[in-house]
Amino acid sequence: MNLTLVGSTGRTGRYVLAEALRRDHRVTAFTRNAAALEARPHAVVEGDGRDLDKMRTAVEGADAVISIINGGGRDDPHRAAEATRTIIQAMTDTGVERLIVTTPYPIVARKPFLLIWLLRRLLATPYADARDLEQTVNASDLDWTIVRLTRLTDRPAVGAVVIRRELLAKPRGLTRADVATTLLDIAEGGHLSGVAVNVHGR
Repeated sequence: MNLTLVGSTGRTGRYVLAEALRRDHRVTAFTRNAAALEARPHAVVEGDGRDLDKMRTAVEGADAVISIINGGGRDDPHRAAEATRTIIQAMTDTGVERLIVTTPYPIVARKPFLLIWLLRRLLATPYADARDLEQTVNASDLDWTIVRLTRLTDRPAVGAVVIRRELLAKPRGLTRADVATTLLDIAEGGHLSGVAVNVHGR
């Protein structure tokens, strides 16, 4: 497959890039800092995710786009949603249809109540940005999947994850290596179209 990976130098994106290359996909990495790339993708586009011209260059010819963008902070509170709007516009302009994005599961979670309440207080700005991102993707005409992730760790891959459309009864931590496998499996399988799924570890 020809894949475009947005967020390829982030803590999770690095795992996705490495796994995509291991599977012999042709990867175009979009990043704000090309010098931080640890693996060697087939092509690199460096820039801000809101630069439409550069994003068009990055997604041109892709079979799927995987976007891993953290929610914004105090200095840039709408970063993720704005970049996602740019990605959607670039994909529409270039005829690319398949989009897979990640968001944090706590933006929809209900349990454990106290922990979720605390996270939403502490991370109000990035979570608001993530919710806006989801609304933007949901309103698009693309073939999209939203993958909501539970607490991420850098531990070795477990080799299995739980994927549910309903809320998780007992969310467990999730390794970034398993996230990489899950995202690429979804991209390759062409399943879970037009849905948001909640993912945690076993």
